[in-house]
Amino acid sequence: MVRIAVLDRDLCKPSKCGLECVRFCPVNRTGGRAVELVGGKPVIHEEACTGCGICVKKCPFKAISIVNLPDELEKQLIHRYGVNGFKLYGLPVPRQGSILGIIGRNGTGKTTALRILAGELKPNLGISDGEPSWEEIIRRFRGMEIQNYLKRLAEGGLKPAHKIQYVELVPRRVKGSIRSLLEKVDERGIALELAKQLGLWKVIDRDVRRLSGGELQKFLVAAVLSRQADIYLFDEPGSYLDVRERVRVARIIRSYIPKNSYVVVVEHDIAMLDYLSDYVVIMYGEPGVYGIASRPYGVRAGINHFLNGYLPAENMRIRSEPIRYTISFTGKAPVEGKTYIRWTAIRVSLDGFKLTVEPGELREGEVLGIVGPNATGKTTFVRTIAGEIEGFEGSVEKPFPELKVSYKPQYVSPETYGPENTVEAVLRQANPASLMPGSWLYRELVKRMRLDRLLDRKVGDLSGGELQKLAIAVALAKEAHVYLLDEPSAYLDVEERLNVAKIIRRLTETRGVAALVVEHDIAVQDYIASRIMVFGGEPGVEGHASSPMPLPEGMNMFLRELGITIRKDPETGRPRINKEGSFLDRMQKRMGRYYYIATSKKE
Repeated sequence: MVRIAVLDRDLCKPSKCGLECVRFCPVNRTGGRAVELVGGKPVIHEEACTGCGICVKKCPFKAISIVNLPDELEKQLIHRYGVNGFKLYGLPVPRQGSILGIIGRNGTGKTTALRILAGELKPNLGISDGEPSWEEIIRRFRGMEIQNYLKRLAEGGLKPAHKIQYVELVPRRVKGSIRSLLEKVDERGIALELAKQLGLWKVIDRDVRRLSGGELQKFLVAAVLSRQADIYLFDEPGSYLDVRERVRVARIIRSYIPKNSYVVVVEHDIAMLDYLSDYVVIMYGEPGVYGIASRPYGVRAGINHFLNGYLPAENMRIRSEPIRYTISFTGKAPVEGKTYIRWTAIRVSLDGFKLTVEPGELREGEVLGIVGPNATGKTTFVRTIAGEIEGFEGSVEKPFPELKVSYKPQYVSPETYGPENTVEAVLRQANPASLMPGSWLYRELVKRMRLDRLLDRKVGDLSGGELQKLAIAVALAKEAHVYLLDEPSAYLDVEERLNVAKIIRRLTETRGVAALVVEHDIAVQDYIASRIMVFGGEPGVEGHASSPMPLPEGMNMFLRELGITIRKDPETGRPRINKEGSFLDRMQKRMGRYYYIATSKKE
């Protein structure tokens, strides 16, 4: 067995814990040296460590992880981030002329794998004292499918074009208008055509520092596709985009990729990944500790194996129980209970934007989903319901004076909770029960989203994804009758999204509360919504919202406007977007059933 010891140096605080990992190590107490202090922080010597786990239990900040793995896995070691750092085993193998999709939990090495495939990070084979030569790296993978790819990469025979994960970093690094920047990178003569296809023409002369997240995302996709490259890599191209834009981006990637090029896509929206990919690789392991790239699978089989939690080719169970998109609300009669919030026809004018909303209500025990394109008033409506916007035409009635509302806004910042406050203090203020290990709030919110590892961290030190998870936990931990959640799945991986969806459903079904959820991930919306509101209009100018309607009826109307058809996978229950022009796509459009019909397991 190979022993992996990982020390999270952000969580480790030796000045506050008394270095119990050093003092209580059995090897150290018998004169050995398994854990020692180097440069003010502990270092675990894996060759001396017995894997007893005492240091893991003694560390009050959960900064230490020790894992035993099979010896043969070490032959596949690609990269390690320093002593006691994260290890990556194996690489996803791109194929010329095909699109490789990568799916997996956050922290299992997806972005690291992309950086290696792009030639931005040279694999070190786990060597901490020095750097292996390319000859050593290529020799290590002799006889493997990845060897030829790495050889071409080392010889400079592969030119990459890489769309990064965090689009918000772009305005800090580049300056200029969309037009000028695209013209600079346009090696294929298609940049302006792509800008039109992606809906950027209205803002083509706008400075990148004034773009929204969705506009930045589409700008980067256009910039990458405009390059003359051998391998195109897209890290989460669906973030910040609504359903319409995600499908549009997927179609454009498929249409404009040069023939015989390599294409790799990392995406957490499984409907988009399914629609875009030709085959998939699953990244699994212990987040932050190690990651392993699976063998390639067909798209449907691979995504289903990931959701089932078992990889047959590896004979490996990666999750204790499967993820199922079982529909508990679809097809049921409308919920008959208390009406928590009721609104008449509403007209809102805000900074030149106009929104009209048809009458509706939010009732006890239901989840009301909200779908529609970006900039058509979804957040404006939620803020109006939350009481943040005044001076509109119409009324919002709350029949119960004692009604409590918990609101998670679309965008959160450290100032929302106080940058100097700790995660623990913020959660305790929201609900002390969320920090009690025996409570379901702790198990489902804090533990499952790995916030227990961040309790001592200051809010101002959290990453965007960590801050998003804290915002969700705070909103759902509060005792309320109504929960308003604006894009809760942003930055979350598939498991985290479904965990949040399960909690929302459990709250509404068992406590009789209600939730209103703005969400662009079709799979999440399909999973939790009992009724749905459809938004449309001209983005940034005017929006229109329908009255709440049953999920099948609302989704059918929404998808008809998008020109998209969806079928339901019979094994996992997840929604799958039909390829445009496919047999099922044509058949469902003829039937007028855009959402959705079941297909056989042989499909």
